[in-house]
Amino acid sequence: MESRSLVPASSTWQLPVASMRSVFQPQDVERKLAKLPERDHEHLRNTYERMLERGPDRFQVKPSGVPEMATLYAQLPNFNEVLDDVRRHVALAQDSRDGLEVTPMLLLGPPGIGKTHFAKKLAELLGTGMSLVPMSSMTAGWLLSGASSQWKGSKPGKVFEALVDGEYANPVMLIDEIDKAGSDTQYDPLGALYNLLEHDSAHSFVDEFAEVAIDASQVIWITTANDARGIPEPILNRMNVFEIEAPDFEAARQIAGQLYASIRNDRDWGRLLAEEPSSDVLDQLAALAPREMRRALMTGFGNARLAGRDHIKVDDLPRASALRSKIGFVQ
Repeated sequence: MESRSLVPASSTWQLPVASMRSVFQPQDVERKLAKLPERDHEHLRNTYERMLERGPDRFQVKPSGVPEMATLYAQLPNFNEVLDDVRRHVALAQDSRDGLEVTPMLLLGPPGIGKTHFAKKLAELLGTGMSLVPMSSMTAGWLLSGASSQWKGSKPGKVFEALVDGEYANPVMLIDEIDKAGSDTQYDPLGALYNLLEHDSAHSFVDEFAEVAIDASQVIWITTANDARGIPEPILNRMNVFEIEAPDFEAARQIAGQLYASIRNDRDWGRLLAEEPSSDVLDQLAALAPREMRRALMTGFGNARLAGRDHIKVDDLPRASALRSKIGFVQ
């Protein structure tokens, strides 16, 4: 199938649709549907019918070349090693018919340093969708792999939903705080990952609800954790592990400046405010964890407008105690 661009030609790099890829076999679904009793399993019947209506083909996208990532390196200065790894994978896939294959990765580091933000930015860079699975709130082992249709209230898992209901064969799947997965004696929340993180076995991943093989081999897996000790060794061995350190003071100022510009430029009211923050405001913001910077900036923007000013002053920012978490700088 011909490649089609998903971004304007004026962009600095193009992201074509490299191919269409089937994520399931329709004949498998038809066989399952034919075997269902006429009056039972309405939800399962609707699922099969939806699959056949949508069809099996999904976009499999990749950059046409190694993209210009200077902006990402500037926005995420403490993720340089991870970004370097992404560029290597993109370089392998360019000028070939192969899809983009990224080794599953674990981003290991303290809370609030931008691990989840990185995953969202990577999905934007690659032009694919992203699904978030927060393990800290995951109380059942079947949320990834689905629950048997014999159970009341059962439904497909997150992987099935991302591939069957989504647009892409290679979405980014973010398993957030994987070290906080609840340990259940009967159902292991991480059990599905033993197969999903292996490229070969992921080709025929079977969701327990639909019981139809799904091709999850192109999924780009990103996991985050604060502490690797809670992650089983066989899962750790399936991933590239990157220890993400807190940014140093200058890098934190850089992140604060990027966030200021991003918030201001994405909103119409931003035109009423100065293009850049003052140096002392950046110094104040740099003492915060990245996730707190955004909240502080929104408060600062609002206070500046209330005062009738086009610029933020240090006094416009909330006190550090109100934000709760300061960053631990790398020396």
